[in-house]
Amino acid sequence: MSKELKSTAVYAGSFDPFTNGHLDITRRAGRVFDRVIVAVANNPAKNNFFSVSEREEIISACLKNESQGFEVASFDGLLVDFCKQQKAGVIIRGLRAVSDYEYESQMAITNRQLDEDVETVFLMTSKDCSFISSSMVREISSFGGDVSALVPDCVLERLKKKQGSESLA
Repeated sequence: MSKELKSTAVYAGSFDPFTNGHLDITRRAGRVFDRVIVAVANNPAKNNFFSVSEREEIISACLKNESQGFEVASFDGLLVDFCKQQKAGVIIRGLRAVSDYEYESQMAITNRQLDEDVETVFLMTSKDCSFISSSMVREISSFGGDVSALVPDCVLERLKKKQGSESLA
């Protein structure tokens, strides 16, 4: 594997919405890799709250003041194909709990089978973010609950705007 492949990582997900847990993993990946691409998966089978372009905009806004120059992109199809297009040899996956490991290890093995030049690196989320999930954020916010401690400010603003409610925080 070339140096370029080793120094570029893709952190992919639906990020619907982007949470403090996602931000934590992104920042920590930036300390390990020279280039980190936060890749929004376009999965038409999912009923997403935010469109792909909205998620790209939100993540870009959340990362604009970071010292690491993160890139934000979207992709369709197989993640390993996107990695190849981006000359990335590493997939970043965040783990919150042991329960995440079984699914994530299956995905890592499958991706390795599809392209042996792409490695998966698991990063454990920080303890403060270990309970956060996008689906939980969506559910809490749909009932007008306070999600301000779970998402970056730029996400909170977009959630409020999208739902037309100031009762989220």
